[in-house]
Amino acid sequence: MNEETGLRERKKQRTRETLSRTAIELFLERGFDQVSVAEVAAAAEVSKPTLFRYFPAKEDLVLHGIADHQGEAARVVRGRAPGERALAALRAHFHERLDAHDPITGLCDIPAVVAYRELLYGTPSLRARLTLYSLEDERELAAALGEAAPEGVDGLVARLAAAQIVTVHQALARVNWERLAEGASAVATLGAAHADADAAYELLGSGLGVRGL
Repeated sequence: MNEETGLRERKKQRTRETLSRTAIELFLERGFDQVSVAEVAAAAEVSKPTLFRYFPAKEDLVLHGIADHQGEAARVVRGRAPGERALAALRAHFHERLDAHDPITGLCDIPAVVAYRELLYGTPSLRARLTLYSLEDERELAAALGEAAPEGVDGLVARLAAAQIVTVHQALARVNWERLAEGASAVATLGAAHADADAAYELLGSGLGVRGL
């Protein structure tokens, strides 16, 4: 990538970040369904066609905030240490994310994150788009598990394993979020969150470990 191309890409990324940040601020203030795409574009000082070049759908303006996590589980499996099993790598990664209070684990009580999560899960169209994100994560993870599986493990096993892992991560995040919603702090909840993750992965391991995953 030459310098000119790099500058152009950085400018596009800044524009993308500005559009997403502006949209989320408006959505949090007035509600997702009460703010039009045209209003977002005007607030960000760009044209509506320009906005749609960066974000084809209104929902994408919000989900840009979690785009970095798309395909994360598959990347963990593919990037694991030589000889390390896929489940062990995913388990260690989830514990690391808990220690970092990563919002994706549900264990983050920063007010801006709390507001963002309430926007996501309190808006039907955003919840529907999150389902599509989860299905794509599941597909990518199944492919990575298929690559990691020992000989004799077929594609169906990889797909079933991916579905279980994605569902477990979502369930753990919900439990953590519910504790915070009841008034507990992220710091106070960390120990219980780690224990829950261990219990969940023990259950996964009892079924999937015999398959060499």
